[in-house]
Amino acid sequence: QVQLVESGGGLVQPGGSASLACTASGSLLTGFFHRYALAWYRQAPGKQGELVAAIGNDGTTNYADSVKGRFAISRDNSKNTSNLQMNHLKPEDPAAYYCNAATTALTPSTFGSWGQGNRVTVSS
Repeated sequence: QVQLVESGGGLVQPGGSASLACTASGSLLTGFFHRYALAWYRQAPGKQGELVAAIGNDGTTNYADSVKGRFAISRDNSKNTSNLQMNHLKPEDPAAYYCNAATTALTPSTFGSWGQGNRVTVSS
């Protein structure tokens, strides 16, 4: 089983920046975290969840068109973590953000469980 803990985010002014961090743990990942592709997802009220950014085990990245050039995903295999740096936040970015797995093609996947997510609010 995999445990995912997201942190960061919060209230940000339009045009501002925020960062999210995800720490993954569990027997499935012990010694193998570096092999998995990872992704950040978001779920806004009343909207379908979407993959925001993904990073492969080789560092290749993929972004939703809506965040390209503004968001940056990274990973630290030594710490079993992934970060999402969000810049130039827009009114359409507020959502609960979650980290999880991605396929090798950097499309949506899951480790089988989800963390609690962290909310990002954009407001002046």
